[in-house]
Amino acid sequence: MTRHLITSALPYINGIKHLGNLVGSMLPADVYARYMRARGREVLFICATDEHGTPAELAATEAGLSVAEFCAQAHDIQKKIYDGFGLSFDFFGRTSSEQNVEITQHFARRLYENGFIEARAVRQVYSVADGRFLPDRYVTGTCPHCGYDRARGDQCENCTRLLDPTDLIEPRSAISGSTELEVRETTHLFLLQSKLQGEVEAWIDRVSAEWPHLATSIARKWLSEGLQDRAITRDLDWGVPVPADTWPDLAADGKVFYVWFDAPIGYLGATKEWSDADPSRPDWKSWWYDADDVRYTQFMGKDNVPFHTVMFPATEFGVREPWTTVDYIKSFSWLNYYGGKFSTSQHRGIFTNDALDLLPADYWRYFMIANAPESDDVSFTWELFAAQTNKDLADVLGNFVNRVLTFSAKRFGNEIPAGHAPDTPEYELGLRMADLLEEYENHLDAIELRKAVATLRTMWSVGNEYINDKAPWSQIKTDPEAAALTLRTAANLIHLFALISEPLIPDTAATLRGIWHEDKLAAASWPTTQQVRSLDWLPTGTAFTVPNVLFSKITEDDVATWRGRFGEND
Repeated sequence: MTRHLITSALPYINGIKHLGNLVGSMLPADVYARYMRARGREVLFICATDEHGTPAELAATEAGLSVAEFCAQAHDIQKKIYDGFGLSFDFFGRTSSEQNVEITQHFARRLYENGFIEARAVRQVYSVADGRFLPDRYVTGTCPHCGYDRARGDQCENCTRLLDPTDLIEPRSAISGSTELEVRETTHLFLLQSKLQGEVEAWIDRVSAEWPHLATSIARKWLSEGLQDRAITRDLDWGVPVPADTWPDLAADGKVFYVWFDAPIGYLGATKEWSDADPSRPDWKSWWYDADDVRYTQFMGKDNVPFHTVMFPATEFGVREPWTTVDYIKSFSWLNYYGGKFSTSQHRGIFTNDALDLLPADYWRYFMIANAPESDDVSFTWELFAAQTNKDLADVLGNFVNRVLTFSAKRFGNEIPAGHAPDTPEYELGLRMADLLEEYENHLDAIELRKAVATLRTMWSVGNEYINDKAPWSQIKTDPEAAALTLRTAANLIHLFALISEPLIPDTAATLRGIWHEDKLAAASWPTTQQVRSLDWLPTGTAFTVPNVLFSKITEDDVATWRGRFGEND
């Protein structure tokens, strides 16, 4: 039996994330993990805060805290928000953990032993005003490729091109803003990716046939340009230390590993945290080391693709040990805000804490997955958010549940009525729902999320078509038993919707499961084809409670208020 290892890109520690971060990795990974669990598969869903590197130090300084204190607080804040969105991580760890330090140092030693790491003298930016070498993110300036004037020394946020600090035009210190910069010699460790290019290419050829075009095109672009040996250490006070038993001089100089060396290893470190936290859990290596029965799926935005398709696989291959490599990468483009980018650093767009203050999580989960940027960039607007939420959640799903149960309770009491035996319309409805469920499952199996949502929406709409065509409010006047059959069938649809909507809108699904006063119905598993075809697994006489309105409509005043509060892109 295949076990499913699922990871989402690690959210960086410096501040609360925006909706673009959420929909670009963590939320779709959660939908997939929930679906796989619902189908009875063994799943381990791992994530962690990415805590090393320059931005963590800068954010801690700004907050007036030590980096360790800042990261501990920020991790707890982020974890609380992700819990609020219903993200079902099996473990949400930290890359600053002792487990990640241990595994990162092991990887570095093995790479060195195998001839894939070497120390090189390099010329690096030194700030006279700050009295220190500046790691790449401590240098900002104008991107030489696109002209963006706030590019970092490692990567331009605007065009996503990787950079070296010396590439920047008019560079300045991110600490002091000083332009009094010099280039001096220092020593760093380099990962010799050029020696591993052939292995990475062969692996990409073998495993990437079913990856999204976005992921394969980025990986092959990097490979076509030739893998460059890359520095994997930095001059920082915060990070995984270079082990003194292997590089005593560099350790004495306080060198730490570059965040993009230890961050992907953080998936392994977080799994070890999970394993170490409870002796009854399987050893972490059963998922990561010589684990032939594991299928590994990663979720990430397109800016993370190069590191996960080239740099981290090269690291794993160079270790010369049987570590689990990714089988499928689900990559995403950007969710934009009124045509411009969401930006953590520039505080532009809707951030996850603000979103939860405005509306319950399921409103956001549904909209973001229905509009997930799976191939091209997608733009968020309040107008689109309100229109789609009102139509799909309030009018289609919510209204269906409310009018079925309210009318049934009014005319037959708070128990499922019996009515006539099913007839042709009910059989045809069951067959159509079974076909749609198979389509829905196929889309989720393939991680085609927007298509999956469209099919689920169709199923909700078919339920409305059935109740409109049968019109129990008219049937009750001449044939009460026919009305009872219609309402009983519609109640079974509500139960079906509760079961299959759970990966997408889990809180609403839990509410729908809780309608029925029978524990076995509340705990029901994913429906079988036979159950869907019959639409008859709620026993006659099952007691129920009419729920409160599932989704309140978003008004034009709401849109105007929120648009004024959050603004449009400048």
